Amino acid sequence: MADHATREDIALVSGEFWGHNPHEELRWMRQHAPVYWDGTVWGIARYEDVRRISKDPATFSNAGGIRPDSGPTPMMIDMDDPEHWTRRRVVNRSYTPPRVRDREEEMARICHEIIDQVCERGECDFVWDIAARLPLIVIANDLGVDPADRDQLLEWSDALLSALVGDSEREAQAADAFMGYSEYAARVIADRRDRPRDDVMSTLCHAEIDGRPLDDFAIVSESLLILIGGDETTRHVISGGLYQLLRDGRDWAMLSASPEKLPTAVEEMLRWVSPIKNMARTATRDVEYGGQLIRQGDKLLLLYPSANRDEDVFPDPFSFDVEREPNPHVAFGYGSHLCLGHSLARLELRTMFATLFERLPDLALVDEAEPAYRPANFVSGYQSMPVRFTPTAPRGA
Repeated sequence: MADHATREDIALVSGEFWGHNPHEELRWMRQHAPVYWDGTVWGIARYEDVRRISKDPATFSNAGGIRPDSGPTPMMIDMDDPEHWTRRRVVNRSYTPPRVRDREEEMARICHEIIDQVCERGECDFVWDIAARLPLIVIANDLGVDPADRDQLLEWSDALLSALVGDSEREAQAADAFMGYSEYAARVIADRRDRPRDDVMSTLCHAEIDGRPLDDFAIVSESLLILIGGDETTRHVISGGLYQLLRDGRDWAMLSASPEKLPTAVEEMLRWVSPIKNMARTATRDVEYGGQLIRQGDKLLLLYPSANRDEDVFPDPFSFDVEREPNPHVAFGYGSHLCLGHSLARLELRTMFATLFERLPDLALVDEAEPAYRPANFVSGYQSMPVRFTPTAPRGA
């Protein structure tokens, strides 16, 4: 067995650790302890190890739960195949690339409506007024949420993820949010069972697995996974990507003049931001890996931001390069648990930035210092980012 180097400042389950953007610590892990025991969990820091473990559920299972400090829930992300695929294919058809391409006009309309709400003001908080609105509206529409209830949905989603810092007050707020969403979802479920629509909630309500319908708790769990997975992650890539484009303005100007390069730039935003900081796996047996003995029942964290800055895979990984190719990042995970909504997220990102180039061409940061991160140990990104621009009339006018 290899000697185990340690650092007191690495606490992989701490929200505060992820809240300060710990790339220096992650780089140390890749160089000195790529399979790292922090006293609670094993951190997997290198790109190839993250991919290898992602494709070996027989040894490193999803069924123990994706969070290292809590057990599994009855949602597809906490299952191994074949159970995982049986559940996933229920909603998979709603997010296939052809179905997503059919939503381009819808996406453009939503982006313009969002810009219409702020364009006359000349300033806004980009995170909350623009970045958070797009994925929220898209997922709310998918779940069949009434437009009047979108802000409540955003509050619940934010409260649930804000609790992942080990703070008892925030944990209480998350419990209230879960109860509030569960009660709301119960009413939607009852309605969709009687009056199905063309939305994901109706699909879940009328799906059958092995001849049996999903119960209410399973539907609540799956819809909550879709809400958080679709809302929080894309929000942070939009915000983090914009900050990088505006830091000195050259990337913003280049992409505005050459929008055909936007898909490649979006992949770099995904690599750079990596909004999902980690996913847990549970060892199903004693196994030696990376020179370390991992015991049955031990938790491992796949560290996506570290994998996406791996020097062995990405040349000059700490440079934000909107023309980087190839770019085999793992921001959406890897293997059978590749993010269900990856095609939808890419469409949202491309459409929002294209709309910003058109509608707010002189968009600029109010403060060039990097914004503060949300201190959460699962999904994290900027908490606030004031921007300014020349006021214009709403497109609807």
